[in-house]
Amino acid sequence: MGESMLPHQKGGTIYEGLVSKGISRRDFLTFCSMMAATLALPASFAPQIAEALEKKKKPTVVWLEFQDCAGNSEAFLRASSPTVKDIVLDVLNVEYHETIMAAAGHQAEKSLEDVVKNLKGQYIAVVEGSIPLKEGGVYCCVGGRTAIDIAKEVCGNALATIAVGTCAAYGGIPAAAPNPTGAVGVAEAVPGITVVNLPGCPVNVENITATVVHFLTFGSLPSLDKHGRPLFAYGKRIHDNCERRAHFDAGQFVRQWGDEGHRQGWCLYEMGCKGPETFKNCPRIKYNEGTSWPIGAGHGCIGCAEPAFWDRMSPFYRRLPHPPGFGVEKTADKVGAGLAAVTGAAIVAHGIGRIVSGGKKESE
Repeated sequence: MGESMLPHQKGGTIYEGLVSKGISRRDFLTFCSMMAATLALPASFAPQIAEALEKKKKPTVVWLEFQDCAGNSEAFLRASSPTVKDIVLDVLNVEYHETIMAAAGHQAEKSLEDVVKNLKGQYIAVVEGSIPLKEGGVYCCVGGRTAIDIAKEVCGNALATIAVGTCAAYGGIPAAAPNPTGAVGVAEAVPGITVVNLPGCPVNVENITATVVHFLTFGSLPSLDKHGRPLFAYGKRIHDNCERRAHFDAGQFVRQWGDEGHRQGWCLYEMGCKGPETFKNCPRIKYNEGTSWPIGAGHGCIGCAEPAFWDRMSPFYRRLPHPPGFGVEKTADKVGAGLAAVTGAAIVAHGIGRIVSGGKKESE
């Protein structure tokens, strides 16, 4: 990176880089299994991923930061499965990242220029933060250049662009009404380029690595949904995989913070949880070394992986009026009563059947 931050990353395969860092074969295979799980693939794909990483060279990455809080960079640096120290920076040859690179000023910008010039169409651009378009883009400048100018050049010449975090994907918080800077996501700012959106506030770094590993293994980017998000990470609603889903179905809701239901881990829908309208693999991947996530910690989902979430999902502590899905989800107030009625009817029907049959079993 400039006067390179990671000289050992020059040349060599990903596996060779890991071995040179002291990574054991066991840890490497564990990583491959974890990537298969993240990609929602059967465990049988782990050997194929391992073979690809043994043969492929580390893809060159340039990481741009625009209108952001650096939350995604923080998530990247604090990743534990895999760890930045031991694996991530040996899977990705990060040539430019203004937050963590050793070079600064003109030397840092020279690193970016060299990648764009010498590796045109061969590097991956990672963008963090939204891109302002009003007033010619003057609301975000790096090294004397506007974000939109940099994005057009860097993303326009990249093999693919990964928009990490909701701001880069859809504009995020800077784009919330009244959007004074005209903030937009990468795909809208630079139309026509290949973009994979990994929204979230922040992104799960495992999803970044898995996206790259998918490309290295299968030679293509993962399948995307209508919002440009990988289906392996955004193909299912949080509500459908939520650890509190059974409480929703049973009509057991938290009604007030700290009440008995809250202490018992009941459903947070009544407290404003946006899980029924949010698609992401948070329940499976989680955060903080895979130990927890917002709902697991007792706070409802705010829908941060969805477009325009700040405007569409707020107020965050007010329940959704009509969540989509099958019938039982449309009127949460009646869920418990409805299920109780169905259960009661089933018990009555069973009792009548026993009476009619004289209490005999079917086999009798």
